[in-house]
Amino acid sequence: MPRRLRKIAEIATLYDVVLCDVWGVLHNGIEPFPLAAEALKAARGRGQSVVLVTNSPRPTDDVIDQLETIGVDRDCWDDIVTSGDVTRGLVTEGPRKIYFLGPDRDLMLIDGLDVERVSAENAEIIVCTGLFDDETETPESYRDMLASFRARGLAMICANPDIVVERGDRIIYCAGALAASYREIGGETRIAGKPHSPIYVEALRRASVLRGALDPARVVAIGDGVATDIRGAIGNGLEVVYVARGVHARAYSDGRRTDEARLGAFLKAEDVSPAYWMEWLA
Repeated sequence: MPRRLRKIAEIATLYDVVLCDVWGVLHNGIEPFPLAAEALKAARGRGQSVVLVTNSPRPTDDVIDQLETIGVDRDCWDDIVTSGDVTRGLVTEGPRKIYFLGPDRDLMLIDGLDVERVSAENAEIIVCTGLFDDETETPESYRDMLASFRARGLAMICANPDIVVERGDRIIYCAGALAASYREIGGETRIAGKPHSPIYVEALRRASVLRGALDPARVVAIGDGVATDIRGAIGNGLEVVYVARGVHARAYSDGRRTDEARLGAFLKAEDVSPAYWMEWLA
């Protein structure tokens, strides 16, 4: 069982850099989490560097605008790295004729890139940022479309590897769910966000710009998604703090508190071993 923390300050002397997830840790898509914001501001006040690392398919500037709209204090971070940032490189490397699978609000992902947005029938590759309408659709809504892409041998670039996130008190599907469905039928996927290495390489590069040479043993990651945040940090050689009251809370919480025995069983079943866990980032 990982060590329980009640305040992130308990391990402040062990780490110089904090890589912190955003959705589920710092806000729920609608409201900020004030204790988390204060914890990150305090970390910066102690001299630690905070880099937000998010699977948002949007470039950094658009994520900053979103955080400000939600009400997250700008003093919470030193830098932000998004899946959208690193995914733009994948889009640049791929064929020019793309089918954009996702809501129009994510079109800034391809702004300025030498690509042509075409119909599904004329596409040479798929760029997926999410469901067209994540309020009403599920991956099953895309079964026939994905099958047609697979029959033509098209690759899918997935800009957001998250399977689901919380929006307020609801669970909504993300691009990662469509990518998982595509892999299940034999489709090729290309992904740069968490848990894959490119986003961590970029986050550590940004941190080294802030601090100079880094010792990975002095870097800690914080997140609530097992498949992305936790496996990603561990797989990239970083210690990680698991935020229990995030996207998986229904597996071991009654809504008021986490049952530690059930949490331990959940982490064992998921085959992950975070160094620490806490209810909320505080």
